[in-house]
Amino acid sequence: MNGTTVLGVLLPVVPLVAGLLGLLLPPSPRGLTGHGRGAATGEAWARRAAITLGVTGAAGAFALAVALLATLDSPTEASTTWVELGGLDVSLGVRLDGAAALVAVAVGAVALAVQVYSIGYLKRGPHDDVDVDHRYPPYAAQISLFTAAMLLVVVSGDLLLLLVGWEVMGICSYLLIAHDRRLPEAPAAAVKAFLVTRVGDVGFLLGIALLGVPAGSFRIADVLAADHSAGTLTAACLLLLAGVAGKSAQFPLHTWLPDAMAGPTPISALIHAATMVAAGVYAVARLYPLFEAAPVALTVLGVLASVTLLLGALAATAQDDIKRVLAWSTVSQIGYMTGALAVGSPGAALFHLLTHAAFKALLFLAAGAVIHAVGTTLMSKMGGLRRGMPVTFWCTVVGLGALAGLPPLAGFWSKDGVLAAAQEAALDGAGPTPSWVGWLVWLSGLAGVAITAWYATRLLLRAFLGETRAPLAHPHDPPGTLRWPVLLLAVPAALLGFAGFAGPFADRLQPPVTGARPSDLLPAEPLVHLAPSVLLPLALLLLGAGLAWACWRRDPAADPAAALGPLRPVFAAAFRLDDVQHTLVVRPYRALARAVRAGDERVVDGAVEGSGRAASGLGAGLAALHRAALPRAAAGVLAGALLIGLAAALIGANA
Repeated sequence: MNGTTVLGVLLPVVPLVAGLLGLLLPPSPRGLTGHGRGAATGEAWARRAAITLGVTGAAGAFALAVALLATLDSPTEASTTWVELGGLDVSLGVRLDGAAALVAVAVGAVALAVQVYSIGYLKRGPHDDVDVDHRYPPYAAQISLFTAAMLLVVVSGDLLLLLVGWEVMGICSYLLIAHDRRLPEAPAAAVKAFLVTRVGDVGFLLGIALLGVPAGSFRIADVLAADHSAGTLTAACLLLLAGVAGKSAQFPLHTWLPDAMAGPTPISALIHAATMVAAGVYAVARLYPLFEAAPVALTVLGVLASVTLLLGALAATAQDDIKRVLAWSTVSQIGYMTGALAVGSPGAALFHLLTHAAFKALLFLAAGAVIHAVGTTLMSKMGGLRRGMPVTFWCTVVGLGALAGLPPLAGFWSKDGVLAAAQEAALDGAGPTPSWVGWLVWLSGLAGVAITAWYATRLLLRAFLGETRAPLAHPHDPPGTLRWPVLLLAVPAALLGFAGFAGPFADRLQPPVTGARPSDLLPAEPLVHLAPSVLLPLALLLLGAGLAWACWRRDPAADPAAALGPLRPVFAAAFRLDDVQHTLVVRPYRALARAVRAGDERVVDGAVEGSGRAASGLGAGLAALHRAALPRAAAGVLAGALLIGLAAALIGANA
């Protein structure tokens, strides 16, 4: 292995080691023996050790990712056979290219910001008597494992190895969402996230099997080079999309993501910006040559992307919980990424993935600073925070501007790249899918621009401007451990979009062509084009933001969402798709489970227990016959002897 390959191997290993060591830390004495001085000392030691391991692991991963990005000249791969099963090779190895290096940098940066931010966010206050701090060591360790799992997905050169990282992320998400045991909704949200994503993962596993078995190997290079039949390829890609829909919260498996806001805010930032929801988009980009050869799968992806984009945006317009607004915005923004994949532009999808990682992590951590200061997630109980929290306010302005697509912030350039690709597919028929898919993605994307600008402006006005709507304890900007990650994330949220002008940056985001030599490839076009068509999304942005501003100016004390009228409860409930799923899936499943349980208890167990009762009854009857008083027993013996004697005499006479 060369130096570049070693960097790729170490990327998931470093946070993995940090996470495993963190899990070995002893539980806090305070959680076991009370609040004595020894317990407090032991807790402080465990917390410091967990902080050191967590931050060191994330910083090491970030440094390795930067080094990989700086040293990687061309796609490279290294692997060794791990095990052979019935003629199938399962390998351990890495597959490194520019997209993997850039996504790894994003994952490392967000993970490091979350580890540092969590030090202050989960710190016990001087008057906080709730015993939760003793759970910080497993919390930090699980973040490290989460980071390692995502980095394994990023650099893996084998589909089964990728599946390992994919599944470990699901386990870590369950544990981290349910971290705060004081919240009754946290365990339920964790179970929901685990089960919904598992539904999609069944399809993902089957899709991997359909690709790997005919190829005789699960190495990504072998799978891409194999000669798959059209039917097998289409079926495999559709099954993979089930896993993508689950992990990336796409319709109809999107309902877990808003409920996951019951977890700590730093975990929301990690899930939304750099791990779970990004994994599905990255997996499709990783295997894009297969999807390109299966236009039916990309067509389905385009339809789901358009539905998800509008569904998430409309649901965000009516939320009062600031974290749920951001959660639904993630659902919508992932729709832009999958839409770009559907119209044949994986580069634009990955570009928006990177900018989204920056501004969404920024927004969640800024929201966490607000929640930390005011003690509530409800925007109806905020207002007027700009005066007491100027740093948080301006960082939120940058994040919301990037989310809405305000030039020259990062989200403007990446979203414009998605819309430009969709427009080209619609008007010129470019891309692997029919032109109507391009029209669908383009028009839904344009509508999403206006809606996103509306709810982003509403969030800013409701939380930071106007008068305070509830007595607050003098909110102020957070301490350094919370403030510095927010400030540093504001830089890429503002400036990362300019990288789209660079041809080498676009080269790195294009999936490598199997079997092609670097000298045979033409340089990729820049991801950003300044064309007159950019005026249309800008006009829609101004329209959406202007409408929210006008509603607020009419009555600053009122919620601009009141203008939605009777649609507001429908949007707030996300079109009641949760209820639909509960009616069509959960209730029938529970009814079936009750029927199976009743059948098991009454039929299967009844037969077994009935046989036992019958045998016991027969034995009891025979035992009763053997129990007799002496006179009756003697009479029985004599009668038996007489019968035997008569039988013997008769037999002898006949003989």
